[in-house]
Amino acid sequence: MSVSPAPNANRYTGPPLSEARVRDVMRLGVVTCRPETPLRDVAAMMSGYGVHSVVVDRGDEGIGVVSDLDLAAAIIDLPEATAGDTAGTELVTVTGDDSLELAARRMRTHDVHHLLVVDPETGAPVGVVAASGIAWAATYAGP
Repeated sequence: MSVSPAPNANRYTGPPLSEARVRDVMRLGVVTCRPETPLRDVAAMMSGYGVHSVVVDRGDEGIGVVSDLDLAAAIIDLPEATAGDTAGTELVTVTGDDSLELAARRMRTHDVHHLLVVDPETGAPVGVVAASGIAWAATYAGP
């Protein structure tokens, strides 16, 4: 079965897939919230910004991430749950210079769909790479 892209679909214009880097498909910048933010507000943030994950800033305790899958799993607890209650404890990261192959392998190994992209010198979050971004590049990139 062949799938044709929509006439106005955004096409990947980066390097061939074998040479592509995380920076070629990542979303620059991160949406953040505090640990006490209710999950209903996190859901509204995801919807409003068109993102699938929100970084939870825990101050001196570091950061965590609430993904759309975390949100879906906690949907029954939305009235009481907070971002801090729901944020994953394992933070899986890459840098913008890492290959898409490395990013895809980390997603598979850690069973996650989003990786936090960090500055290699400071460790500060600079963006997010999603499995859908890698799939987009694989769809339109050359070999």
